[in-house]
Amino acid sequence: MKMGFQFWYTAGLLVIMTVILVKEWIDIEITISGVLLMLILGKVVTPEEAFSGFSNVGILSIGVLFVVAGSIKSTGLLEDLNRLIYGAAGRSKPRLTSKLFRMLVPVTLFSSFMNNTPIVAMLIPSVRSWARNNNFSPSKFLMPLSYAAILGGMCTLIGTSTNLIVHGLLIQYGYPGFSFFEISKIGIPAALLGIGYIGLLGSRFLPDRKEAIVELGEKTREYVIGLKVTASYASMGKTIEEAGLRHLKGLFLFQVERAEQTITPAQPDEVIMENDRLFFTGIPETIMELQKVEGLQLINDASLDLKHFDSYKVHTFEAVVSGSSPLVGKNVRESNFRKHYNAVIIAIHRSGERIRKKIGDIVLHPGDTLLLLAPRDFFDQYYHSRDFYLVSSPLKVDSKPPQKKYITSVVLVGMIAAVVLKIIPLIVAAGLAAIALVMSKCISRSDALSWIDWKVLVVIAAAFGIGVAIKNSGVAQYLSDLIVQGGRHFGVLGVLCGVYFLTSLYNTIISSNATAALFFPIAVSAASAMHADVRAFAMAVAISAAASFASPISYQTNLMVYGPGGYKFSDYLKFGIPLQLLIGLLAVTLIYFFYF
Repeated sequence: MKMGFQFWYTAGLLVIMTVILVKEWIDIEITISGVLLMLILGKVVTPEEAFSGFSNVGILSIGVLFVVAGSIKSTGLLEDLNRLIYGAAGRSKPRLTSKLFRMLVPVTLFSSFMNNTPIVAMLIPSVRSWARNNNFSPSKFLMPLSYAAILGGMCTLIGTSTNLIVHGLLIQYGYPGFSFFEISKIGIPAALLGIGYIGLLGSRFLPDRKEAIVELGEKTREYVIGLKVTASYASMGKTIEEAGLRHLKGLFLFQVERAEQTITPAQPDEVIMENDRLFFTGIPETIMELQKVEGLQLINDASLDLKHFDSYKVHTFEAVVSGSSPLVGKNVRESNFRKHYNAVIIAIHRSGERIRKKIGDIVLHPGDTLLLLAPRDFFDQYYHSRDFYLVSSPLKVDSKPPQKKYITSVVLVGMIAAVVLKIIPLIVAAGLAAIALVMSKCISRSDALSWIDWKVLVVIAAAFGIGVAIKNSGVAQYLSDLIVQGGRHFGVLGVLCGVYFLTSLYNTIISSNATAALFFPIAVSAASAMHADVRAFAMAVAISAAASFASPISYQTNLMVYGPGGYKFSDYLKFGIPLQLLIGLLAVTLIYFFYF
């Protein structure tokens, strides 16, 4: 074939793009978008072809699912799902390997029968929270989360859109499509191999990168907080260690008060009883999470229940007490703070000093920092007040009343059922779910927009355009000729291996859906040249395109965990390439066995 300007221009850009992504010289979304624009300038693709991905139903579905996932996070449903997967806190520190397996199996199973994108989107915040609270790095879990979802998608026809693309192309080319479980005979053994690889080797070879809040540790500003144990506390009668209060990240239980008895320091074998008053000192984020536990009630303001407040109406603030403030010299109990400022003091920090007193007895000094819960307009009202040197918002706390959780649960189940039962397409079901959540005031319109990860959508959509350019430039045809010429000396197995592993190689630089669409005609051409079963080669493309482990840009779930896990491009290469090769060897062997 003739290799003109467009061929060499496209090939050169692909090489440059790959080097930049691996070296991480430029952000991933800028790199891929820049290459796409260069392909337009080189007239390899038209603007319509280049940006067709932005109107793709799959891309739109992912965007809407971000909104649904954000609503689930804000209502507290993820904490329930978190406990289901990881279990309750126990006496000993959980083993990383056992927890990896406990996550991998259900995620793989669920991903076999529903779209894996919302599963990953919903579990990312849950996994990060659990890992942080158990002193694990989220980077040990988020890549396995994505990989498990991918492995599950390989097990059934509807597990991933990649399978459906190849199924549709078979029909379009005049061949029978895949049956529902036809791909399972390859996908299930591959999934079992993948789970074993990740579970056994993940603890040693996945990167160990702490989140910023964990790395700050003792440098983070500390507060003191008092909580009362009520009858509904699930860990009543357990020791402090059994209740999981011994090793909270960024929080220290320094004192327990029981009737007239003061227990200090609080020992790990001390049994928790009803009406005990627990005093902690620690960082704001962990304090806020702890107060949302059922059965723990804020002592200094019993009328406040953080499990029922709506974070859309009420925010957290930090206010530094000024030297001229009327609060100076008064303890919290005497200050009548709530009535005067329409705000509640949740915790107090004093620079350079770890306060170990009941919050109501603390006498306020100039420079004390108060962690407050107040209406949204508190900042505007008191930013210029002489009572405070500074007012700021230290963290965003997601919380909704319980009825919002129930509404969100019903909407989520309805969305999944509608898709699984094929009543309506995913994009319609997700869109209706998002509208229902906004209309029921489970989320606000501004929150809905803020939860969409626009970078992920840009990268996936731009990758579709690059896939079109590879086809238009003749690079795809050139590769097809190479596969047949190089593999036919080893018979049909050699050509099958060529199709599979070249598809796998391309899958590291463009999306799996684009890879499947691009390599299907190459596979058909190769099968025809070898007078072999086209379905076998189509299966090779489907499995290879779906088995996307070696690159963050090859599959949307890899992209979704890329930022939250603090990963580098090279992390996917180091841990994903061996997995991709192992599954490739198994898949080719099984395809050859079943079809030839």
